[in-house]
Amino acid sequence: MVHPQLKDINMNTNAAWQKCLIGTFLLLHVAAGTIQAQGKVYRENALDAAKWIQSTAIQKENGTVWPAVPGDPKTIGTGLYSGASGVVLFFLEAHRATKDEAYLKGARAGADYLLKILEDEKQTGLYVGLAGIGFTLQETYKATGDDRYRDGAKRTFQLLRQRAQKVGKGVEWNEVTDIISGSAGVGLYLLYAARELKDDSARDLAMEAGYRLIELGRPASGGLKWEMSPRVKQLMPNFSHGTAGNAYFLASLYLETKKKEFLEAALAGAKYLKATAKTEGDICLVFHHEPKGEDLFYLGWCHGPTGTARLFYRLYQATEDREWLEWVKRSARAIAQSGIPEKRTPGFWNNVSQCCGSAGVAELFLDLHRVTKDREYLAFAKRMTDDLVKRATRDEKGTRWIQAEHRVQPDLLIAQTGYMQGAAGIGMWLLHLDGFERGEKARIRLPDSPFE
Repeated sequence: MVHPQLKDINMNTNAAWQKCLIGTFLLLHVAAGTIQAQGKVYRENALDAAKWIQSTAIQKENGTVWPAVPGDPKTIGTGLYSGASGVVLFFLEAHRATKDEAYLKGARAGADYLLKILEDEKQTGLYVGLAGIGFTLQETYKATGDDRYRDGAKRTFQLLRQRAQKVGKGVEWNEVTDIISGSAGVGLYLLYAARELKDDSARDLAMEAGYRLIELGRPASGGLKWEMSPRVKQLMPNFSHGTAGNAYFLASLYLETKKKEFLEAALAGAKYLKATAKTEGDICLVFHHEPKGEDLFYLGWCHGPTGTARLFYRLYQATEDREWLEWVKRSARAIAQSGIPEKRTPGFWNNVSQCCGSAGVAELFLDLHRVTKDREYLAFAKRMTDDLVKRATRDEKGTRWIQAEHRVQPDLLIAQTGYMQGAAGIGMWLLHLDGFERGEKARIRLPDSPFE
């Protein structure tokens, strides 16, 4: 028999638990609703960006193209950076996210154009040239099962092999070393091609590019640094044009081959970056260029910690040394403490794209959340994205972002269609964040990303 006072206590406790459970349920319901609402906003803006890009299309006899600057046919290109390749990839991801065949049809039309111009493409780089086209064609094959696109990807590798020039201890395609148009970027595509096309000779060619890059490294600050090209007087140490990108490729080569000379060179590049970085306050900021640019700090993928963090994470993958993960976190801390997105800094101007701006920064922070499970990274990614969405321009044609591509031309405000400086890359990021909210993984990852 239950004592009356105990019975009252049990009844009161049960009532309290019921209120607590109801409150918890309501909180979870509100949180779920908030997440769904955010995801809906991300997806709607991404698909409205696709609508705007589609409105700029130019139909050619051999496929579809989208000028980087709508209405200006001189800006039609093939590359990942601002040309048809980047738009095709965005449409492929839009199709994956929605199952809407219209996006796949658009992607195929762009890929058909790339197939037709393949033999005439003069440049060889990852972001401008054959390597990026090859990546796009293979991703189109994976989405469609159409062997024409796989054959096109194989042909890009054949062309790259034919155009490789034996120089010094390895090969190169031009005098540029970097991720954008040089050997580092081509090498990353070759590693991708070796896996996807199941062709070991692609990896062998990437190794030859790696040996040449090691040879070109210049001793500095106890490590190595690389210049973009002998013709470029400024040395830019970060990811797109400099040491961080070259070292990233060499570290990736080590992961694929286990040849220690590649890892040693990559570590030497990182040693130089650490020695010259701004590290007060447990951050990592590497200057934009030398000489006379040592006090200018960008924050984005191209010349800032968003890109250079990729090298540190790749070295963590290669060595399993958690020190490199700490340098990734230092890079993220430098960004988070800068005051963006509310504050615009000299190295983070009116730009919201993948290369220099908000989309690239937000993507890094979501990747770090996936790696570390730290929800502060996720919160910052969403904060950046909410600001990005607010900066959009919308009308009956769709959504786009009017921005300044170049820091030194702040009044040149243009809405572009492309991946690294326009709506395709921003739309891709919004689909990635929407997919994360739905428990899905991004399907398309460019060859220079270390994050799964």
